[in-house]
Amino acid sequence: MAEEKKTIEPQARYSDEELQEFKAIILDMLAKAKEEYNTLRAIVTHSSSNDIEDTSPTFKVLEEGASALSKEEAGQLAQRQYKFIQSLEGALVRIENKTYGICRVTGKLIPKERLRLVPHATLTVEAKEMLNKQNKK
Repeated sequence: MAEEKKTIEPQARYSDEELQEFKAIILDMLAKAKEEYNTLRAIVTHSSSNDIEDTSPTFKVLEEGASALSKEEAGQLAQRQYKFIQSLEGALVRIENKTYGICRVTGKLIPKERLRLVPHATLTVEAKEMLNKQNKK
């Protein structure tokens, strides 16, 4: 039996020039995301402050509660930011593999407009809506 080879249609993937455009967008977003992530981590760990906030005893319960809440919120935001960074790094891998911008459900190209807004997208809007409908059943 002869093994079938898949042929790539002319517009089955984005051109190398288009991929470089997306790479520039992603690298810019990645730099900003990492900067924000580091800021959030610093809030959680107090690594950017030189005060005695984490060592001095305090009896102001309300202040401690507010401080803990903001630390918790910063921790959650840092977690979300880290996931976003991972998604952007995954997009860079797909660019290198030349599979970037191809919907993982339909195999169709994700429109450029969507990728410019959500550069880590792996689904077309239609595929995402289809999956959401399936998940609600």
